[in-house]
Amino acid sequence: MTKSVILTGIRSNEEPTLGNYLGAFVPIVEMQQKFAGEYQINMFVPDLHSFTTPVDHDELYAKTLTNLKYFVAAGLNLDDTHTYIYRQSYIPAHSELTWILDCFTYVGEMQRMTQFKDKSSEHAASVTMGLMNYPVLMAADILLYGAEWVPVGEDQFQHLEITRDIATRFNNKFGDTFVVPHETAKQTAFIQRDKGLRIRSLTDPSKKMSKSSLDEKSKILLSDDPAVARKKIMSATTDSIGRVDFDWENQPGITSLLQITALLSERTQDEVNAEWVGYERYGEFKAAVADEVEKFLVSFHEKLAAISDDELIAKLESSERVMNEQANTTLLRVQQAVGLRPKR
Repeated sequence: MTKSVILTGIRSNEEPTLGNYLGAFVPIVEMQQKFAGEYQINMFVPDLHSFTTPVDHDELYAKTLTNLKYFVAAGLNLDDTHTYIYRQSYIPAHSELTWILDCFTYVGEMQRMTQFKDKSSEHAASVTMGLMNYPVLMAADILLYGAEWVPVGEDQFQHLEITRDIATRFNNKFGDTFVVPHETAKQTAFIQRDKGLRIRSLTDPSKKMSKSSLDEKSKILLSDDPAVARKKIMSATTDSIGRVDFDWENQPGITSLLQITALLSERTQDEVNAEWVGYERYGEFKAAVADEVEKFLVSFHEKLAAISDDELIAKLESSERVMNEQANTTLLRVQQAVGLRPKR
């Protein structure tokens, strides 16, 4: 590894929403455009992480490829030689390093993880060890490649910090074995993540648009028929104020639609607000938003249909060869440190 590594992962077993596209897909594509050549970009599918929540195992493999296609349709360049796209389960070192790191991680640390506490309190009878343990697997994902930069959302900051703790503890015991990723404050500054993005539920604007919501009308899926998506926008819950304004506190539904319009039309928020703020006909405003969403999905589906399965698989296989070499180099160093392999 001669370049600093930026590492990011995408879930493989959930159908992405428009919110995911705008909040995750587009920023990753922009990151590639900005940093490729200067950094090594590792974009992997954490398919082993999929088992921490209910999953349709018969569809998991296909969904992995489909979600990768979504990124390509969003603009990810498969031809970039500094970007590696790979599947976690195709790099066995992830699993072996996880076990070794498990033995240097404390149960209390895992039990204090906010996401584990929240999810285990909801489903106490069916909590698996995988749910508690997945921050250690995430640490292995990062440390195998010496990734200094790991763009994650705020819900993953705690897991990034435990990665730093585990790596530092291991290094203190065995010498400099791992590159310790930067702290979250530096990560946020480096990626310049926009905290202002808040795509809201179409039926309950007090909540974010969620792919796990059982209310199909609350979300625009990237797989939605454009005409169906249009109807969802037209029936979106707004408010009784009767005047368009950009106001997250009092008009989250309207404000979210204004934000969607700006992002899909590639105009600034100020430009869109100048056009619509003060307007008193919600129906006409929502029709304009629906136009943008429908136009986006028509174009997106055309790009999706044009993606070659053979080219995607070829990119995966070539990346996985390189990633296995890099990961195995790190794993050997760890195995030597803990006494599993002779030191040369």
